[in-house]
Amino acid sequence: MKYWQDWHKKYATELTRNIMPFWMKHGYDRKHGGVYTCLNRDGSLMDSTKSVWFQGRFGWMTAYAYNHIKKDPEWLEASKSCCEFLEKHCFDKDGRAYFEVTEDGVGLRKRRYVFSECFAAIAYAEYSLASGDKAWAKKSVELFKRIRKFVANPKKWMPSKCEPVVQAQGHSLTMILINVANVLKQISNDPVLDQQITESIELLTKYFIHPEFKALLETVGSNGEFIDTLGGRVINPGHCIETSWFLMDVAVERNDKALLKTALKILDWSWDWGWDKKYGGIISFKDCRNLPPQCYEQDMKFWWPQCETIIATAYAYKLTGDKKYEKWHKLVSDWAWAHLKDKKFPEWYGYLHRDGTVAQPAKGNIFKGPFHIPRMLAKTWELTKDM
Repeated sequence: MKYWQDWHKKYATELTRNIMPFWMKHGYDRKHGGVYTCLNRDGSLMDSTKSVWFQGRFGWMTAYAYNHIKKDPEWLEASKSCCEFLEKHCFDKDGRAYFEVTEDGVGLRKRRYVFSECFAAIAYAEYSLASGDKAWAKKSVELFKRIRKFVANPKKWMPSKCEPVVQAQGHSLTMILINVANVLKQISNDPVLDQQITESIELLTKYFIHPEFKALLETVGSNGEFIDTLGGRVINPGHCIETSWFLMDVAVERNDKALLKTALKILDWSWDWGWDKKYGGIISFKDCRNLPPQCYEQDMKFWWPQCETIIATAYAYKLTGDKKYEKWHKLVSDWAWAHLKDKKFPEWYGYLHRDGTVAQPAKGNIFKGPFHIPRMLAKTWELTKDM
């Protein structure tokens, strides 16, 4: 079909001519290793502080692009640099990873979350595939088992931000562990990986999916109870849609039709909550009772929910042939290219107001960098190969 053929070419062009060259030129730190992400609109450095998330994310992305898009030796070199920077500088003596470090690797801040560790694990795994160095595969699985140890004993390793009277659990960790384990399955047949995927899916379906609201909630009680507060009613459409395509990956791998049905249900619900019928684009937050959300950025349009929706709608169409998903893909893709893509400099904007105007023009910071946009381009390029 010409529609999907055209997008297939567009994804590759955008990735190889604009996005990857931008980060290789302006972000990749050839002196200290790793990657800078705090870049202004033109790529100039605004802050040399390094996000540990992105040492892993860029390490994974460059290796993934090398494995799936083009055997570019500079991408492989950058992936190795990120992995080595992580190993040398980004872990504290207790085995936990930092959240921020200086450009030469001095630890600045740790957080209770294990996302830094998760992104390091997928970087090690993907680089192992790209380089053939099995030592990195071993490091990846060892780190994953350490992550599970941290999660299993949160009082010791991941102190809560709330008092003990608050008993709650979050969707973010549950969903990310599905993806991390699925990536690691490429380099290991350790049964702990499938065990984690199964555990996370059970948590999602038993606790976080709430049919009474037709929503997947961000925070629930320790046994899945609905928490009727501003924080407990939060729906994050972008996270939910990202979860939907993580589940599609597992459904395809396991040939699990029931899981695919669940993934599509989450996508359908989350599109209804997230798509802005007036201005277009996926908004940041909704309240499941349709009360005013607490988050100040609740109606902003961030880069990453648009990227997750582009992947998920393409994936859903590929797996079902349902024209609804092709229509949604066109809506969100056209909107993203019209509003997020900078007409002057290669990388995309990240932060837009509800009407699609630019809120701030920087191309990166501690949270935005070379991950969601290039992952979307690479993943959807793969999905559209035979469409």
